[in-house]
Amino acid sequence: MNVGVAHSEVNPNTRVMNSRGMWLTYTLGVAMLHIVLLSIPFFSVPVAWTLTNVIHNLGMYVFLHAVKGTPFETPDQGKARLLTHWEQLDYGVQFTSSRKFFTISPIILYFLASFYTKYDPAHFVVNTASLLSVLIPKLPQLHGVRIFGINKY
Repeated sequence: MNVGVAHSEVNPNTRVMNSRGMWLTYTLGVAMLHIVLLSIPFFSVPVAWTLTNVIHNLGMYVFLHAVKGTPFETPDQGKARLLTHWEQLDYGVQFTSSRKFFTISPIILYFLASFYTKYDPAHFVVNTASLLSVLIPKLPQLHGVRIFGINKY
């Protein structure tokens, strides 16, 4: 029993993306980012879409795939401190609704950015590289694998 804790999860990172209203908040946050970028006078619509895509994917990469651990003390004896948020999500179970949502959302944003930039080669390369930077770490084969050959186990 955890005294003084308002939740019953051992690691709240595992369920935070399933919480009520999280997907709507996430979508509204991306929309607000895009509106703010569109309101900057010297950004054209294609540049605003590309920046929305790149900023979103950079934030998603850092938040889900680069930062390890939890922002609070967990009674799991340090198991979560070696895992990224993506690896902790839904207790590591693959293909859950949250994982599908956070895999599909950058793809939809990529298609929107590509459409509004009219597939301009420069924007297309930047948007594609940005998309791949967040899709490749989500592959189930890379769960627990470190890029530079350092495995956490």
